[in-house]
Amino acid sequence: MGGSTPAAVPRHIAIIMDGNNRWAKHKGVSGPAGHRAGVEAVRCVLRACQDHGVEVLTLFAFSSENWGRPVPEVRALLALLSRYLRNEVKELHRDGIRVRFIGQRSRFSQRQQKLMRESESLTRNNTKATLVIAVDYGGQWDIARAAQTLALQVKEGRLRPEDISPDLIDSNISLSDLPRPDLCIRTGGDARVSNFMLWQFAYTELYFTDTLWPDFSESEFGLALMEFGRRERRFGLRELGGPAAGEESSA
Repeated sequence: MGGSTPAAVPRHIAIIMDGNNRWAKHKGVSGPAGHRAGVEAVRCVLRACQDHGVEVLTLFAFSSENWGRPVPEVRALLALLSRYLRNEVKELHRDGIRVRFIGQRSRFSQRQQKLMRESESLTRNNTKATLVIAVDYGGQWDIARAAQTLALQVKEGRLRPEDISPDLIDSNISLSDLPRPDLCIRTGGDARVSNFMLWQFAYTELYFTDTLWPDFSESEFGLALMEFGRRERRFGLRELGGPAAGEESSA
């Protein structure tokens, strides 16, 4: 996304948008109103990503577990998703942003699936940034799907079991063609990843905030980037000049 690029800006940010219902209760409004307020926060974060030069933004919009919520809430969430796609994708296209979806689509209505396909088709050739929307997505499902793909190749004799490696699994995981998330932000006060991008988060920095998603502003986004910039990412390697495995530190 365009704009100036300060040091240590994540290429890929994933966000678990939590707290819409609690925000609605605090405000004394309906649950759907809380979700609508959450859409405004999405717009705000998209602007911030554009300003800071973030290449990929992945939003956990609807998890596999969300189907278990009360039926009226599920319907409201799905209606909001459809409205967002109808109203926002053309503007995203004008801004040069590519839209992609990850997750299972079969449980969505034919109309909703069509909106997803049309959104991806319209923005397919955009190169300024990528917005990934995770719908009916779960990290365990993602890994199991990759395992099923490789198991079928073994069954058909196109692959030997001993050839299966982390790299091969990685190539069959969602978003294998994009940089892995550098930073995951979760709003709403809980400190867990809730079955989101489990494989992709192997070395992702995690940032948790008590701020409810509808209140997550550009300044809050800036605080997350500042915290990310302070972290030393070693990807399993020891600190430069520090003790090797089995050595004692003088610290």
